[in-house]
Amino acid sequence: MRSGGSLLVKKMAAFVKLSEPELAFMAEVQSRPIHLPRGRELVHEGQPGQSAYILQSGWGCSFKLLPDGGRQIITFPVPGDCLGLRSMLLRTSDHAFSALTDAVVTRIESAHMSKMFADYPYLGAAILWAMSRDEAMLVEHLVSVGRRSAIERTAHFFLELYDRLSLIGLAHKEHFSCPLNQYVIADALGLSTIHVNRVLRQLRDKKLMTFKAQKIIIHDLLAMKELAGYESPEAGIVVARENSNFEASLQQLSH
Repeated sequence: MRSGGSLLVKKMAAFVKLSEPELAFMAEVQSRPIHLPRGRELVHEGQPGQSAYILQSGWGCSFKLLPDGGRQIITFPVPGDCLGLRSMLLRTSDHAFSALTDAVVTRIESAHMSKMFADYPYLGAAILWAMSRDEAMLVEHLVSVGRRSAIERTAHFFLELYDRLSLIGLAHKEHFSCPLNQYVIADALGLSTIHVNRVLRQLRDKKLMTFKAQKIIIHDLLAMKELAGYESPEAGIVVARENSNFEASLQQLSH
């Protein structure tokens, strides 16, 4: 993989400008792809000695199974996302991950992590910064499931996907491909599939968005954000490495 060729690097480029040695190291980390067929479970909940992964292509599903057989989907990893970094520290995985589509991942070895923080601390801090953005979206997801109405949480969910995919160039002019079906959306939003179908119809009737043939079209972005009470995670973030305040915050993390 050429330096700068991964979507993780593209994602981080929204926050920082990486040096050539940092880009070369990222290319080395991602040089051994693992192909996953659709439906393959890569990580099991409670699995010991967990590795971390970078999702190169395809969509995934991170989830927890309940004693009654139910499933709560935590998030849908998309290309450029890191999987299981927290589990590397905890030594066991606190959730499962499976491929929703055919996917490609690369494994992050513990030696890579050690080298990153020893030799490229700025890069390590940049990854933590990008992960903080993802963590902020998980907090919003928790708020949605707990407090937002069905139509608000559904609108918020698709706006989150739109922002995440826009960051890596996979959303264009307020539309994007979406391989999710109503069953997995229901498991993510804590709704029944019938309720999801009803809410999607309401969003379409309000001329806010349409979900058809695995494609999301957002017709009125501002009105949809107003309905969901949505604020982009990029609001207030300075994305230039040259900015002294932003640079100082990363330098503090890297020491």
